[in-house]
Amino acid sequence: MNMKYITKIKANLAIYTKKKTSNILEGSYNSIYKGKSMNFEDLREYVIGDNVKDIDWKASARSNKILIKQYVAEKKHNILFILDTGKKMLADTRELESKKDVALMATGTLAYLINKNGDTFSAIYQGKERIKMFPFKTGLYNIENILTSYERDMGTQSNIEDTIKYVLKFIKRRMIIFIVTDIDSMSKISEETLKRLSYLHDVLFINVSDALMTGYNAYDMDQDKYIPDYILEDEKLKDIELGIKKEVYDTTKEKFKKYKIVTTTVNKQKDVVNDIVKLLERRRYANIS
Repeated sequence: MNMKYITKIKANLAIYTKKKTSNILEGSYNSIYKGKSMNFEDLREYVIGDNVKDIDWKASARSNKILIKQYVAEKKHNILFILDTGKKMLADTRELESKKDVALMATGTLAYLINKNGDTFSAIYQGKERIKMFPFKTGLYNIENILTSYERDMGTQSNIEDTIKYVLKFIKRRMIIFIVTDIDSMSKISEETLKRLSYLHDVLFINVSDALMTGYNAYDMDQDKYIPDYILEDEKLKDIELGIKKEVYDTTKEKFKKYKIVTTTVNKQKDVVNDIVKLLERRRYANIS
């Protein structure tokens, strides 16, 4: 199998680890288990980017070094990706990158971390003809297969809430669930569905941002046509659009806070790793924002 996605993911991770440290990234991933099934393992020296809440001050005082507590999971976990294949995922992000490419990079990067940890992972989405679900297992080929199929099925009439309801009905195991979608789909998920999902599972959302109606050659995915230039250049309409988007975002954010569901927004591929770290750190310290 041609591992084109794995190659891209490794290259993006390499850029991040050159700037920072892989300990931060891997520690952030492991930390999503904190308080559920984590055992203290040992101490290591503090590096820039670690959270000060993990500092062992007594041990640090004894050694004259700043030491961080490290934890390991007692058991392996089941991770599920719920992926949005809707037509809007073929549009652009706020940074004018393909939403599809950003969603693939975010999903793949998380799957790569999960695989390194030895956890099993699966993905589910609405394909062109039916719900498509992959078995829970590990391996780089599993990641490549999921991403290849996901890209191929992008552009359907996907409804993310319907996919969530399918999961609630047919998958009985407890899971950590990452949902990759956009703010429009997030805003339309009912409170009842969010309540049931968050009660049964640990849930984290990745919001792939939407382009604004600015510049030229903007395309309306709903109307399947280009937006006229006179609309794109109208400053009043731009302000109205920004106001509507902010209102939707703020309302959705408050709804998710109610059920202690953490989210992050991704705009471009090269920032995916940083955005994932933010998401995992919010989950770690229950900073729902």
